[in-house]
Amino acid sequence: MKDSEIIFAVEESPEGGYEAHALGHAIFTQADSMDELREMVRDAVRCHFDEGAAPAVIRLHFVHDEVISA
Repeated sequence: MKDSEIIFAVEESPEGGYEAHALGHAIFTQADSMDELREMVRDAVRCHFDEGAAPAVIRLHFVHDEVISA
């Protein structure tokens, strides 16, 4: 059954740029900029799924950790 959407968790990479991984699928990608990341995620989804089986929507969920003193 075709899913209607796929969700990627996006984090800033310690080396710079961004890393994204799909929740529930073995899809990982990275890029230097947000525009590049969007294209890399689209490409990774197209490569992972068979023709016509890819979700119609790709959701990017940004994960941001902030450390503050107590």
